[in-house]
Amino acid sequence: MKFDSPATTNPIDQMKVVGKPVDRIDGRYKVTGTATYAYEWHDATAAPAYGYPVVAGIARGRIRAMELSEARAAPGVLAIVTAENAGKLGKGDKNVARLLAGPEIEHYHQAIAVVVAETFEQARAAAALIRVDYEATEGRFDLAAMKDGLHGSPDQEVGDFEGAFPAAAVRLDETYTTPDHSHAMMEPHATLAAWQGDEVTIWTSNQMIDWTRSDLAMTLGLPKDKVHVVSPYIGGGFGGKLFLRADALLAALGARAARRPVKMALPRPMMINNATHRPATIQRIRIGADADGRITAIGHETWSGNLEGGDAENASDQTRLLYAGANRMMASRLARLDLPEGNAMRAPGEAPGLMALEIAIDEMAEKLGMDPIEFRALNDTQVDPEDPDRPFSKRQLVECMRMGAERFGWSGRNAIPGRVRDGRWLVGIGMAAGYRGALVMTSGARVRLDSDGMVTVETDMTDIGTGSYTIIAQTAAEMMGVPLEKVAVRLGDSHFPVSAGSGGQFGANSATAGVYAACVKLRAAIARKMGLNSDAVVFADGKIATGDRTVPLASVAGGEGIVAEDTMEFGEFNEATVQGTFVGHFVEVGVDALTAEVRIRRMLAVCAAGRILNPKTARSQVIGAMTMGVGAALMEELAVDRKRGFFVNHDLAGYEVPVHADIPEQEVIFLEETDPLSSPMKAKGVGELGLCGVGAAVANAIYNATGVRVREYPITLDKLLEAMPPA
Repeated sequence: MKFDSPATTNPIDQMKVVGKPVDRIDGRYKVTGTATYAYEWHDATAAPAYGYPVVAGIARGRIRAMELSEARAAPGVLAIVTAENAGKLGKGDKNVARLLAGPEIEHYHQAIAVVVAETFEQARAAAALIRVDYEATEGRFDLAAMKDGLHGSPDQEVGDFEGAFPAAAVRLDETYTTPDHSHAMMEPHATLAAWQGDEVTIWTSNQMIDWTRSDLAMTLGLPKDKVHVVSPYIGGGFGGKLFLRADALLAALGARAARRPVKMALPRPMMINNATHRPATIQRIRIGADADGRITAIGHETWSGNLEGGDAENASDQTRLLYAGANRMMASRLARLDLPEGNAMRAPGEAPGLMALEIAIDEMAEKLGMDPIEFRALNDTQVDPEDPDRPFSKRQLVECMRMGAERFGWSGRNAIPGRVRDGRWLVGIGMAAGYRGALVMTSGARVRLDSDGMVTVETDMTDIGTGSYTIIAQTAAEMMGVPLEKVAVRLGDSHFPVSAGSGGQFGANSATAGVYAACVKLRAAIARKMGLNSDAVVFADGKIATGDRTVPLASVAGGEGIVAEDTMEFGEFNEATVQGTFVGHFVEVGVDALTAEVRIRRMLAVCAAGRILNPKTARSQVIGAMTMGVGAALMEELAVDRKRGFFVNHDLAGYEVPVHADIPEQEVIFLEETDPLSSPMKAKGVGELGLCGVGAAVANAIYNATGVRVREYPITLDKLLEAMPPA
């Protein structure tokens, strides 16, 4: 099916099942320990061996020699695989660095070998016996040191920014920084691999089944149909499991060498430097406005670093669309660094970009003597600022902010910083706007009706804790007119039709649209079997009805059942509009007047994101993102050893993230909205939107509480103490 015109009335609009706050159907399996995660496929193969990775101890250089004899002689060792004996290996399209290095080393903790043994303990002990002689070379590890040497033309220019900015009545020119961030998901990268002849199956933890299948096939030099990927449950990913990673390749290589199934997981201390992360940014923002507060010039320049061949963290993306302004300049500049690979992490670009932009907007409002919400509302736009002929399909940013202000008690906020106290605590309220694009991806599904009236959906879509199982079941139930308990959903298997996968906030809308397409085809097949026109029948209560004739679906299916498969492809018609999601974030903090300790007191997010397919799972996504935003604002930072080129705090003891006690009260409101230009579901996504702007809302609340403006994240107490008001 091709989505090439705006959605009209369709079965989803009945909202009998879709749109209801249904409990996650996978929740019971997860809390009872019966959901099988990547390392837990105990019965999938017989007698698996265990792999343990050996990783580089330098950040850049080469291996002179590896002494393996002692490790090979260690108890239980079955095989040791290195780049020298692995055979010819390619590199996946989506991998920047090689997943098994040698002799050249591209970054610290890059995998250089895997030891396979009868037990995990034996593999780990043998790995510790391997001696590696390195020839280290000088690397580049300091983004700030390289910034001044990075120049180039802007990525986007509209009007005359260089002329309009200095001529503006009120101007702001500030620089903001965000550090490197880790995905820090709960489940580590883990894989079980087994070969049958020249075919390999991996049970792994991955967000994008088809991407991983393609890149593993490319790396191993196999036809794609010789690779089977299974990943039905994923313990978090946040973008860190979008691509083929070292655990999957090493398990496959180890299994091939040992002629045994091999199970392995990346130990937590290796994950942060071996896998990917969100790169640090330096952002210079310049805003000019007239005396009435209308933006006349806006410039956003960003600097980030990555390995050779890696991409920049485009932190100015949202600035191109969020506010009006006739004269505009955006630039994203990339430094070649030798730190571990930078890549997608929840809301790439927008998340760090809004951490800077939405502080700058507050600072500009203060210079103008305007309320921060009123300044944002004055500069709202219903069209693409770069192309005024291209409107937003739906844009309710102002409505988000207005409702949030009313619900949060914004009118009671003291605009003068440092004036509100509660005992020893300085109390402040802040807000920020947020934007995340509403992407869509081609997505397929297979739907089967059996003789029991059961509807089974199969698609390689994944559930990374987002509720994919549930909203897909709701979609099928709505389309086929059956209760939710008559729908079974099977996900995360490359033998199923290729879906959008989980990432970029496109998963929910795209995957359910693919299920919608398959259900439309199944409805037509059922009607055709009955000799009816599918447009003239009604699917409801487990039956198909037309006129005075009603037949149970189970009886129509017959003994063999009826199967339909289709893929939703998205046409180009909707490129004439901008499709996005919007949020207003509100935060209240307390800051200890003596120690500068920051405590979150309450948070609110008001979201406009198309039809909400399940308010319960959507709320869960948003509050999780809000929590992640607090981490980015107050504590999360990968500390770089600029001499040796690695992240020092590479475990969950040193890389701090928020815990329950850090987040006392969160509220989420979804505005009523449907967007017929997005898909037949008229939905969008919220999984990344909830993060966009949170950090700045926290920063603005801290400023309101203390009068101390911090532009370097995270906002730790050492950055506040010296400038705190008298206790």
